[in-house]
Amino acid sequence: MSPKTKILIVDDESITLDFFDVMLSKLGFDVIRAGDGQEALEKVKESNPDIVMTDNILPKITGWKFTEILKKSEDFKDFRDIPVIMLSAVSDVKDKIEGYDLGIEDYILKPFNFLEVLARIRAVLKSRELQKNVVENERKLTIANSLNESLIYFTSHMKSPIAKIEEEIKSLNCSNEADVKDFITDVQDSIINFNAAMTALEDEIKVLKSQEVSGQDFDKFMLDLETKFKNHVSVLTEEELTEKQ
Repeated sequence: MSPKTKILIVDDESITLDFFDVMLSKLGFDVIRAGDGQEALEKVKESNPDIVMTDNILPKITGWKFTEILKKSEDFKDFRDIPVIMLSAVSDVKDKIEGYDLGIEDYILKPFNFLEVLARIRAVLKSRELQKNVVENERKLTIANSLNESLIYFTSHMKSPIAKIEEEIKSLNCSNEADVKDFITDVQDSIINFNAAMTALEDEIKVLKSQEVSGQDFDKFMLDLETKFKNHVSVLTEEELTEKQ
């Protein structure tokens, strides 16, 4: 059974909170209530709602300020993707633009029709789900591209020592003990090189499986990981060769 959609309702009028609590709960929502902007911020951290619907005129912290803090404050960076619907009795275009500039997803005028509000809630939630799917698909594509680049680098890194061994085999004089020893050394070095590259590739795959990174942090994470892989292949090879000597 899938968990209920959590919706935070923020309003200083208890009758409005009671109305949405009853109506949305009957429709299967998990309703969380807050009477002012400060309490709403606390509820966000406590319950991590799927969506917030807030009045713009609130005590302590207004709906505008609440949205600004939620969307821009470092203290709420883990919650800034939560969609916000603003309820307002003000129909001024400037007010609406200010709200959208702050990052709200929708703006509903009072007095409202509940069926319209419900339709907009569902539309915002559907849009958010589609956006999450797009982000996840982009993430998977980035990972696939990263692994593809790593495999290309891995194979190109191994071509040179393998080609060298092939040439040495053609000209190897098995009766010459010194030539045989040199050949064995080259083979051992190539094995060390191969193992180093394999270790780096395995490490990258393990990190990709274990990490949960998103947004701009994910882009930086992937770039750092690719750089570390290439450095690991060359540096680890040098270190292992030194240890063998």
